[in-house]
Amino acid sequence: MKDGSKLHTYDVVVVGCGVAGLSAAVAAAEAGAKVAVLERSTYEERGGNTRYTEATLRMKNEQEVSTDFETLLVENSGYYIQPDFQAATVLDYENWPALVRSLPFTDPELISWFVDSVPDVIAWLKQRGIQFGSTGFYGLIPRPSPRIAIVGGGLQLVETLTPFAEKLGVDFFYQHTARDLLQSDTGAINGLVATMLDNTPVTFESSAVILASGGFQGNPEMVVRYIGAKGRFLRPISRGGYYNKGEGIEMGLRIGAAPSGDFAEYHGQPIDPRSSASEPLVMVYPYGVLVNRQGLRFLDEAPGPIDSNYEEAVRIVAEQKKGIAFCILDDKINSINNWRRTVRTDQPPETAPDIKTLGERLGFDGVAAQKTIDEYNRCCRDGVFNPETMDGLSTVGLTPPKSNYAVPIDKPPYHAYPITSANTFTFGGLKINTNAQVVSQAGSVLSGLYAAGETAGIYYGRYPGATSVLRGAVFGRRAGEHAANVAKG
Repeated sequence: MKDGSKLHTYDVVVVGCGVAGLSAAVAAAEAGAKVAVLERSTYEERGGNTRYTEATLRMKNEQEVSTDFETLLVENSGYYIQPDFQAATVLDYENWPALVRSLPFTDPELISWFVDSVPDVIAWLKQRGIQFGSTGFYGLIPRPSPRIAIVGGGLQLVETLTPFAEKLGVDFFYQHTARDLLQSDTGAINGLVATMLDNTPVTFESSAVILASGGFQGNPEMVVRYIGAKGRFLRPISRGGYYNKGEGIEMGLRIGAAPSGDFAEYHGQPIDPRSSASEPLVMVYPYGVLVNRQGLRFLDEAPGPIDSNYEEAVRIVAEQKKGIAFCILDDKINSINNWRRTVRTDQPPETAPDIKTLGERLGFDGVAAQKTIDEYNRCCRDGVFNPETMDGLSTVGLTPPKSNYAVPIDKPPYHAYPITSANTFTFGGLKINTNAQVVSQAGSVLSGLYAAGETAGIYYGRYPGATSVLRGAVFGRRAGEHAANVAKG
């Protein structure tokens, strides 16, 4: 950790100390560059979202990504691109019209390069002390596609790569927040201005800047500006997310970077708002009934495997009054083996002899909820309930329907969990190419500027689960390598 002198000179300056920033710093240092990392948090809380993630990876094993990895990225890469623009993407990238290079969609060659680079970056991380193994799951049925995980999660990644970078000579500046990019007379990036905790400005001169400072989930103003009114009810999934305030994205946009990724959406997860734990998930709701504050159902609780449907459901929860819903269960839930694995909150459910009392305790209309439950019970049909498969046991004549696990809620005592939507990370960011260089609104490269991790926007619509840590590692490493080579001339 360096002192607060007001001018520093480096080959490469990295903003952010999560998986993207650390991968960039290590790669740049190994390529011979003199590297600085700026981190807004304290040393003890460094790492942003990475520090708190389970670091699940959408892979069959360490050498192969899951079968649906590339398909999901393609399916969630943009909206309604004009056909002649889309046709131009079959050309080599250097022959694309400049206008196409700046369009708000994830370029096909970027997706292919990402997918092809994953096994190599896993081997690269492993050589630097990261271990991989199996991962747990919050569902009672198997995931649609396999996963592996970093042993020890994102915390282990931060705790391993930070000292590795330090041994390579990387300097870390904690409680430093990047504020403004510096440009030469030719427009090339040649450093940035940061501020320390007391708002003292510090200048970093460099040949390249890598923005890896996360998304904007920790900035309420940006969240509401881009995501809309429901954004005021969203909170970051973990403590680390509060450090992600969007300066990296705003700095790039200010100098003409092209935006990319879905600024109006985010990766949502259903959490218990009563908990201060990291990622206090409530994934048990397919086995119960969800009601809003008015005591009314508003969605199909079990349209398919929860791993494929919870994000859409929790975004609808965010649109309800006060952005909250309540999962009502009866005591039959205790007959389901291992049901508690579907709940990761450290708070117990509220329990009461009747629905009305639950409503009084948790803040929803219990009288209306009882009527909702009564109607739901009348629409349940005979059949075999099986929580370990999509059992097809659906309601009849109910709107909205419940497509699976539709058994009556009629055995007291009754239990309820409040559920709100967490903003795990935002989708909107800066457009990059396969070198992780930031692309301008004019379709050219912004010389000396790179982005990786959440700061680079590649997701639209639905998040392809368990790809974010890989995204950070792949593009962070690439940014570090390329920036170091540019810095060396």
